[in-house]
Amino acid sequence: MTQTTMEQILPSSRPKRFIMRLMAYDIAHVWEAGTRLILSFLTLTILLGLAGGVVKTFLDLRLLLSTDVEVALRQVLVDTLTLLAVVEVLRTTLAYCADGRVRVTFIIDTVLVVMLTEVISRWFTSGEWHQFAILGCIILTLGVMRIVAIRYSPAQSILAQQADRREYSVP
Repeated sequence: MTQTTMEQILPSSRPKRFIMRLMAYDIAHVWEAGTRLILSFLTLTILLGLAGGVVKTFLDLRLLLSTDVEVALRQVLVDTLTLLAVVEVLRTTLAYCADGRVRVTFIIDTVLVVMLTEVISRWFTSGEWHQFAILGCIILTLGVMRIVAIRYSPAQSILAQQADRREYSVP
């Protein structure tokens, strides 16, 4: 709506001026501020979860005294790999906060770490072969996507164009 149309619709008063100011404010700024606030809470939640996971991993070390060493070390290894997956999620969240967008490679890295953690967990719990086959296909697909995302990245093509311009420019 244009300002003249708004003036015709709304009566001349204080609410009219308030609505005009509200409409003039860029909604993108409100969206960005809200997103950053929510992501700050998410980052705090991830950090608290990471700290709790570290505490749980240290507490699982007491299994070394009460159960077989193999069982205790499996548990500690799975806990550690899960924490690394959480670190990747935190890294993706922080990258979004810094860049205002999420890079495909960060998402693929995060999912790869989570999937590899799942494979190792299944391996230790003696999973069935079809579970390994499905997880293997997913990991292979993600690996191919990661290679394609790096190979055909828009940032890479922009850098190549800039290098070409420098090559052909006359000093």
